[in-house]
Amino acid sequence: MDQGGGAQESRRAGTAHPVAAGAADEAPYADASGEWTERPGEAARGEHSDGYWYPEHDSAIDLLAALRTYQAAHGDMRRRTSAGMDMNMTDLAALRHVIAHERHEEPLTPLGLARLLRISGASSSKLLDRLTASGHLQRVPNPDDRRSSVVVATDHGHTQVRERLDGLHTRMQEAAEQVPEEVRGEVAAFLRRIAGALDAESTSDAPLSSVERSSPAPAPRRR
Repeated sequence: MDQGGGAQESRRAGTAHPVAAGAADEAPYADASGEWTERPGEAARGEHSDGYWYPEHDSAIDLLAALRTYQAAHGDMRRRTSAGMDMNMTDLAALRHVIAHERHEEPLTPLGLARLLRISGASSSKLLDRLTASGHLQRVPNPDDRRSSVVVATDHGHTQVRERLDGLHTRMQEAAEQVPEEVRGEVAAFLRRIAGALDAESTSDAPLSSVERSSPAPAPRRR
């Protein structure tokens, strides 16, 4: 059974993947991407498991639910693309970063790429070795500093990204153009505020509260 196709159809219908039998009815439902979303059938009833996080349902919650649907679809797309190009998701992100900086005539150094990917220099070196061996990237002398190098995409790398993403980018632009021009600024501002909220989120170092467990009852005495 094609679970990937079912996931896409579920998102179009506003539902999530089927839950396992016996799952707690009150628990929030997470799809394959790990995002909290509606249980099957809830969207059709106008209900959301988002009540687990938010006290009341209103149109603002619909916006957040739609945003999570997009996040799940985007994650699925990245996994499919990286699998189709026979590379992991970090390698794909590296290739896209390099191509984006080339288009802006701001070539990346290996260190700059490592910072964008939030990985160590050693991990970045191994990544570049992999993508160089696969023919997607290459290191060339830095035109501004011959003592260092910059990373550029090969013709093969450019071709693969174009073949796999150009159609997607066209469809995304067409979807964006369907948003009325007079509200596009508000939509963009909303998405930037969401990005700011995510960037500002910090995980507390404080340990989670422990569950108090009652002492087990003594075993009955045998007569």
